Amino acid sequence: MSISAATVSKFYGSQKALDSVSFEIKQGEIVGFIGPNGAGKSTMMKIITGFIAPDEGSVSVCGLPSGPGAVEMKRLIGYLPENNPLYPEMYVREYLRYVADIYKLGPKAKNAVSDVIDRTGLGAEQGKKIGALSKGYRQRVGLAQALIHDPAVLILDEATTGLDPNQIIEIRNLISAVGKEKTVMLSTHIMQEVEAICSRVIIINHGKIVADGPVAEISALSGARLEDTFRQLTGN
Repeated sequence: MSISAATVSKFYGSQKALDSVSFEIKQGEIVGFIGPNGAGKSTMMKIITGFIAPDEGSVSVCGLPSGPGAVEMKRLIGYLPENNPLYPEMYVREYLRYVADIYKLGPKAKNAVSDVIDRTGLGAEQGKKIGALSKGYRQRVGLAQALIHDPAVLILDEATTGLDPNQIIEIRNLISAVGKEKTVMLSTHIMQEVEAICSRVIIINHGKIVADGPVAEISALSGARLEDTFRQLTGN
């Protein structure tokens, strides 16, 4: 399995953000991970990527245990967090070369930077400072840094935030293409996005998994639309 979560729980003080969450994601799957605000989506993604540790249970990525000190496991993951932290004073190409050096790509770094700039449509913006970019192009830079080291698993938290309709289509197409050779876990509030590019959907509510299956099957639980099922299961 590319991602395996076994009875994962996480507490913030007395609040239980995740409650015995378990699922497995196979290589080549594009899985939508959806839920209301505060449902536990970002917490689960941070645990998978090793930014934080669970209080109970365990997570593994490509057979390697996850955790804050799991350096080899982290090499296998590309992560675009929801707030997309970037260095606004750096130039686009400079920043991506910096990320490539963090991953110790060595002589492959130059080609990796050029390739990811091309794949994410940043060619015309590569000589600009990140702080001068529109929100949509900053989101592309975030996606580029997640892809630069050719990870086996891609974790995307609200990947199309701030993009215009044309850019959304371009990024969706990119994610679909990446999903043919990688495992993709995508968090989003846009139901149409899940229906357009995901083969499977996991719905989480109040820290618990309330549905997990092929998009068509989950949509059919309440009729024909995924949004209807989502509202039925989460009360949102």
